[in-house]
Amino acid sequence: PAIAAASILAKVSRDREMAALELIYPGYGIAGHKGYPTPVHLEALARLGPTPIHRRSFGPVRTAHEARAAIMLGGSIPLPVGLLQD
Repeated sequence: PAIAAASILAKVSRDREMAALELIYPGYGIAGHKGYPTPVHLEALARLGPTPIHRRSFGPVRTAHEARAAIMLGGSIPLPVGLLQD
């Protein structure tokens, strides 16, 4: 029973945190996908780019960082491998 209760409390806490993050970072659907790589989340990453709360070691986030960096550099300067990794 104690482990089940702890699991429920952790989920409720996470859901509240995700709802708060949705207010800080609108447009990502964080309250709905809870950080999981759903199609909505991946589309928002491609459209809006990663936020400071995204893990850069996660492949789609790293790809979004690299794409935005390439756009900002005009594509004229190749980025060193691993430049944007944690």
